[in-house]
Amino acid sequence: MAKQKITKTESAWREQLTPEQFHVCREKGTERPFTGEYLNHKETGLYVCTACSSPLFRSDAKFESGCGWPSYWAPVSKDAIVYIEDNSLGMTRTEILCACCESHLGHVFPDGPEPTGLRYCVNSVSLGFNESGNQGG
Repeated sequence: MAKQKITKTESAWREQLTPEQFHVCREKGTERPFTGEYLNHKETGLYVCTACSSPLFRSDAKFESGCGWPSYWAPVSKDAIVYIEDNSLGMTRTEILCACCESHLGHVFPDGPEPTGLRYCVNSVSLGFNESGNQGG
């Protein structure tokens, strides 16, 4: 069952998120590589959207890609992520957004491990972590 879409005004997001979270999640920014809280995180659980707590990635889908950001080979479900063509920076990439609140997460690339061959490259600041792994409603 898909969660209801969350929409808020820019000022409401600014009140809820830290300046860095707002820059990355709402303005499509990027945190510096090799600095994120979840880059070397090894706990078992569920990575969720920092803005709306929607489930995004399971810890067992996380892998060390060496790219400087947390990487996952698959989202928690096919409808957890929205994919958008991104032609910024003189290249074509696929941007990934939280399907529930449309926060910018990062990008997905076709150079990940099996079974998907994908690398979901995600800003730590876009994530929260639920140690129990509960997916909520």
